[in-house]
Amino acid sequence: MRFLLTSQQLDFARSLDAMLGAAGTSAAIRAWASGDAGPGRDVWSRLADAGVFALGVPEAYEGLGCLAVELALSCVELGRHAVPGPVVETVAAAALLARLAELGEDGPAKRLLPGIASGGCVASVLWPGAGPYALDADAADAVLVVADQELRLAPGHGPVQPSADPARRLARPLPGGELLYAGPELDDAVDHATGWARLAAAGQSLGVAEALLSRTVAYVKQRTQFGAPIGSFQAVKHRLADTLVSIEFARPLLYAAALSLAPGEVAAAKVTAGEAAYGAARTALQLHGAVGYTQELDLSLWLRKARPLRDAWGSPGECRARVLAG
Repeated sequence: MRFLLTSQQLDFARSLDAMLGAAGTSAAIRAWASGDAGPGRDVWSRLADAGVFALGVPEAYEGLGCLAVELALSCVELGRHAVPGPVVETVAAAALLARLAELGEDGPAKRLLPGIASGGCVASVLWPGAGPYALDADAADAVLVVADQELRLAPGHGPVQPSADPARRLARPLPGGELLYAGPELDDAVDHATGWARLAAAGQSLGVAEALLSRTVAYVKQRTQFGAPIGSFQAVKHRLADTLVSIEFARPLLYAAALSLAPGEVAAAKVTAGEAAYGAARTALQLHGAVGYTQELDLSLWLRKARPLRDAWGSPGECRARVLAG
């Protein structure tokens, strides 16, 4: 069987790429890292107008249906342009609420999903397996916390903690808050939402890897040593080729996971795309030399995103164990 994206899907991805390319995401990322979410929210508004956040929301709640392939494509473009904000967490929140609605509890879905679909509600989450902090809780409109088979709307958050990626602002939600749902069905909903989160994180990682490779290829064509571009050196070509192979190996796994949403396939896509991004970051840093360490260079915005994305929503070891479990 041969799987190809449709012309409509490819056009959608290209339109997002063009829109984000003109949106000035680098400035938005730096502003987000400093605590100013305004420019980043402007980017989110454009993405919402394009239907990105509605892709994970059922039609009954003003979404476009749960279109996993299109969502994965979108996340690749968001990763390519390093869009700031809790993208994966908003996807996870939508998946959790949609699953609860399928299980017969649609109160939280009716309340929050239309806002997520329209881009008016930026969401973050915290539950077992998602890490000890809620990402960008200070900029989120809703922070959903699951513990002891209870779903609560956090009443606030603690101090923002430093992160390897300054644009990933971490905070612990305050305890308590409004109870949205309680029951054993939450375990199933969390598992379902974690799968969607891993798919979105894999898409973002693939986009980060592509951006790093593209910027590195452009750089080695310009930088010269011994009177020749370093991109003409065999060792550099081999390093870039290895990076490209890892990216192209991850791409079909991502789309296969989006088609099936099988936990093992999603975990395989997550670990492969995450390792591709991390490998691309190492290659980019090495081939840029000392200039690659500077925060002023936009390359740093992608370099510092690769490792946290690789480890978020399941470390490589955890994802490999899930693949082996079937």
